[in-house]
Amino acid sequence: MSRTVEVAMSTLEEHIDVGVPIDSAWDSLHRVENYPRFMDGVRDARAESGGRAQLDIEAGGRARQMEMKASDRAGDRVLQWHTTESPQMSCSITLHPIDQGNTRIQARLEYDPDTVREAFGGPRGFAQANAIERLVRSDLEHFREYAEHSG
Repeated sequence: MSRTVEVAMSTLEEHIDVGVPIDSAWDSLHRVENYPRFMDGVRDARAESGGRAQLDIEAGGRARQMEMKASDRAGDRVLQWHTTESPQMSCSITLHPIDQGNTRIQARLEYDPDTVREAFGGPRGFAQANAIERLVRSDLEHFREYAEHSG
């Protein structure tokens, strides 16, 4: 008899307006090696073949390496990625032009709170959701600074 385990995923959506043209924002998102410049906890990031990337992450006092698989729909300006092992996380980042010099970055993160807590420690439940929300907001703010000043 086989058993299916249901994983309760949580979803977080955030957005930020960035003062760069959509093509500049798109190019900045694809520079995996620069992720440590705007993603809290990412100590090193390396692009690999086949749309894969290795990230060295430190969070909750724990260090670990994570592999992510990315794909994009350049015509729609959507970058999607997911982790290849636990903790289960996936994200889609959609770019929307506001005008010629400004872009809205919309991020949608789906994650399994239990495996994130197991992997990195930290609080449970609502407190963990608040911590992840603050982290995503902070990363978007840092991305805006990175994109607007990397010229």
